[in-house]
Amino acid sequence: MNASINHDDWLFAQLQDAVFAAEYLNAAGEDEDPATYLTALRKVVEARGGMAFIAEKTQLSRETLYRTLSSRGNPTIKTLHAVLKATGLKISVSAG
Repeated sequence: MNASINHDDWLFAQLQDAVFAAEYLNAAGEDEDPATYLTALRKVVEARGGMAFIAEKTQLSRETLYRTLSSRGNPTIKTLHAVLKATGLKISVSAG
């Protein structure tokens, strides 16, 4: 019998690796729709500690974090920096 893993479980496991998570977010950032990046960041948060853990580390309420990382979210640079730092990642800029 073939063992199979669903996509979400595979992605969750991969996103626990910081290098993979950074590349995943960088790829999502290539999309012109900011909702793509926020959705990807939400998956990273869920994989790298969960909403409650990251909310506590960033001193944001879970509700605020959920709202911020929704497809209609509009995080400030301060919030984005705090969320990334709490997941073990950081903002970086490169020449395009």
